[in-house]
Amino acid sequence: MKRVLMVCLGNICRSPLAQGILEAKAASQHLAVEVDSAGTSHWHAGEKPDPRSVYTAAQHGLDISGQRARQFTPNDFRSYDLILAMDQSNYDDILRLAPDETAQKKVKKIMDFVPGAQAGSNVPDPYWDDDGFEKVYEMLDQACEGIIRSVRGEI
Repeated sequence: MKRVLMVCLGNICRSPLAQGILEAKAASQHLAVEVDSAGTSHWHAGEKPDPRSVYTAAQHGLDISGQRARQFTPNDFRSYDLILAMDQSNYDDILRLAPDETAQKKVKKIMDFVPGAQAGSNVPDPYWDDDGFEKVYEMLDQACEGIIRSVRGEI
């Protein structure tokens, strides 16, 4: 079983969407992938995903309303095989907590899984942009397709 952790800042917008998308893709292809999400901050711990993320997911047939935000911890390095940051800031914050080089190697930026994406691409935080949630969904959907291909050993 491959264990994947999606990480953004507050764990209410991007990472819950990414979790829902990857869970659905893995289930539809009968792949043994366990997915969770977390935030580098504690601001929203225990809260449901942002209603705009829930709505956007629902527009694509996904229900992420049962997820609850939590903060990323150093223990996550032991629990997950792959830790995916939504942007450079979260990537840097995660790496600062890594206990060793083995843990650091588990951390990637999610857009690194999109063929042809510009190196270092970020998934923008849609929190301040009501119109940004669909764009973020589309970016994460492409990235999750790449993650599925990676899990299957195709890339």
